[in-house]
Amino acid sequence: MYIDLLIKIKNAQAAGKKILRTTSYGKMDLAILEKLLQAGFIGKVEVKNRLSKKELEILLTGKRPIQGLKFFSRPSIKTYVSFKKILPFKGEKGLIVLSTPKGIKSGYEAKKEKVGGQLLFGVF
Repeated sequence: MYIDLLIKIKNAQAAGKKILRTTSYGKMDLAILEKLLQAGFIGKVEVKNRLSKKELEILLTGKRPIQGLKFFSRPSIKTYVSFKKILPFKGEKGLIVLSTPKGIKSGYEAKKEKVGGQLLFGVF
């Protein structure tokens, strides 16, 4: 689940690691990693095949490290928002990620495309 992946990335960056390897991931995790890559929080994402197991390799040296996370939705509590109520997160320093009918979008993209959805998390 994306929550575990984000915590792993934050902790690995705080520990000074350069690369994070994990075998537990899904399509949603890859879409979220793409948004983090576009925002500059991570450096590079690769899917590698290792002896009948797929492994996700994440280069953690982005333009800016993850300093904090705020989870708006959890498996037990889901928070939905219309595009009109999407606000900047931590000024312009943060990134909000939503799950919309058009896929995983950042807050800026969702507002631009005028589509709302489930607020997943904010990262700064």
